[in-house]
Amino acid sequence: MNTETCAPSEAAALREIFASHPDAAPPAGWEAVRSFEAEHGIVLPEPYRSCVAEISDGLRAGPPDYGLLPLAQTPSDWGEGRAERLLAQPFPLTQAWQWEGGDEEDEGGEELSGEEFETRVEAVYDHGSLLLGTDGCGMYWHLITTGPQRGHVWLIDEFGAIPFGTRPGALVMPGTPGIAGWVAHWAEGRSWFADD
Repeated sequence: MNTETCAPSEAAALREIFASHPDAAPPAGWEAVRSFEAEHGIVLPEPYRSCVAEISDGLRAGPPDYGLLPLAQTPSDWGEGRAERLLAQPFPLTQAWQWEGGDEEDEGGEELSGEEFETRVEAVYDHGSLLLGTDGCGMYWHLITTGPQRGHVWLIDEFGAIPFGTRPGALVMPGTPGIAGWVAHWAEGRSWFADD
């Protein structure tokens, strides 16, 4: 997965998918993208960066279920009073982490104090990622902007965090990693969690 340049094949696939949806938003343009990047101290990963600038800045019909958010927006159910989103801070995970039931261990199984656990969960939600949208019920899709998982798409909810396009143990989220693979997976009508 190349997050530095937009492969022509990925751009073509994204153009085709967004062109087939009349509710696709117009592109934001390079000036808006560069302004957002300067404000947050990041460079968006490709091909998302080129998609937002040249193809489409959002889609009401999805992906995800409640639509692909325009750049810099959060879902209506994100909540007020949350910590500031720090897109330039590295995303803290490199593998799936299930924290369901309040197990106070990190993704590697190391014991965390209650405060360390809460701080770690907050960082998963708010550091190094851009919100792509929601499937409802607190299930948020994030594009990782900073850190070793840059360019990957993750699903983060009250139970944990899992990268799209991986097979971590019992958790299965098949597909091609990255935003182009994630959009194509949705456009093909495939399930997020099982082989079709």
